[in-house]
Amino acid sequence: MGLLLSPHTALPASPWVQRWSHLIGAGTPVLDLACGTGRHVRWFCDRGHPVIGVDVSAQALQSLSDLAQAGRAELLQADLEAGPWPLGDGPQRRRFGAVVVTNYLWRPLFPALCDSLADGGVLLYETFAHGNAEVGKPSRPDFLLQPGELLARCAELRIVAYEDGFRADPARFVQRIVAVRPVPEPAGPVARFALPS
Repeated sequence: MGLLLSPHTALPASPWVQRWSHLIGAGTPVLDLACGTGRHVRWFCDRGHPVIGVDVSAQALQSLSDLAQAGRAELLQADLEAGPWPLGDGPQRRRFGAVVVTNYLWRPLFPALCDSLADGGVLLYETFAHGNAEVGKPSRPDFLLQPGELLARCAELRIVAYEDGFRADPARFVQRIVAVRPVPEPAGPVARFALPS
């Protein structure tokens, strides 16, 4: 049986997520995918965002019941690897000011992740990378990003920050990215104004 953390003993938000949270529009909805016990759900709720936390584990989601009962977060139990995308499809797809994924990799989800960003929405992604088998778990290639993989998978987005390499304490190889869905250019002619000489 896994350990359930109370809100008072929850792990802190990832430093990567903390560092780049300022890019997310105030009050915009945030999706925390494979949220586990919800350290990022809590982080964004505390900053005034409506948050949806999705995880396969009902037990992990139970640790967020206080936020759900207060109407500050929506919790959704879903098997992201065996079932359909749980947040609508096509024009009915729910879109977010941010999508957050940490310590989780299921490659078939990348198109849905990118398509779930609203215009100007931010993808914050951080997980284990090639080389991690040298220092610990996970070690299977299925769970490790290949060199440059996040860059390739986010090619349709504007890359703001990217890192790929070794991190100490604890020892691990990670890739992480901050990428923004571009805001479309306005349709029609662009107004031009003459500047005074």
